[in-house]
Amino acid sequence: MIEAILFASAEPVTVAELTARLPHGSDPAEALVQLRRRYEGRGVQVVKVGDAWAIRTAADLGFLMQKETVETRKLSRAAIETLAIIAYHQPCTRAEIEEIRGVAVSRGTVDQLLELEWIRFGRRRMTPGRPVTFVVTQGFLDHFGLESARDLPGLKELRAAGLLDNRPMPGTDAVGDDEGEEQIGQSELFED
Repeated sequence: MIEAILFASAEPVTVAELTARLPHGSDPAEALVQLRRRYEGRGVQVVKVGDAWAIRTAADLGFLMQKETVETRKLSRAAIETLAIIAYHQPCTRAEIEEIRGVAVSRGTVDQLLELEWIRFGRRRMTPGRPVTFVVTQGFLDHFGLESARDLPGLKELRAAGLLDNRPMPGTDAVGDDEGEEQIGQSELFED
């Protein structure tokens, strides 16, 4: 039954939604683990997307889906920067995004990311003015094939891919920087 629900659903399905649809006494969590094992090494896989589960094409066979027509919309540089800041610093407010970018964030940029359903409103900060925060959505995680935001590439991976300069970060010494970088893990980028 779980296999049928996941197969028919276009969106990832949470364990709570599966429990509500299954007969009383069923254990969807155990069934998902078994189903995930059954599909290992096959053309489709059962994957966890945030708190939900979905059936997706195996990554190594994605080239077979290239005939599908997908409407692509290029994001502006401002939108990409804003999305990256939210992904790596979530939950963050508009003022924090502006402080990191060094320029004002256009309302249209945030609206575009909200419309794509890659970000959503988070909790309000318990500071004066109670500013709203932004966090990434399961749609963002699903699009980039991530289980959680902690799976985003770290500084070393970004430098290795040529996406960041090999210059030392501001405020650090150029000598002995490699040792300190190895000690700082991906989890240091996120608030708990």
